[in-house]
Amino acid sequence: MAQIKVTLIKSVIGQKPEKKATVRSLGLKKIHSSNTLEATDAVKGMVAAVSHLVKVEEI
Repeated sequence: MAQIKVTLIKSVIGQKPEKKATVRSLGLKKIHSSNTLEATDAVKGMVAAVSHLVKVEEI
């Protein structure tokens, strides 16, 4: 299965708690932190929900 690299590029300060939890569940803590994940439907949905906060690259 394909993998994607997700990087947090914007702060979660001022975001709703649901968005903060989504970012945290993607394994991102601080700005410019990255995580490599399997590109499952669940992960793609989470990335779409916080697309304004993260950058996605296919590996």
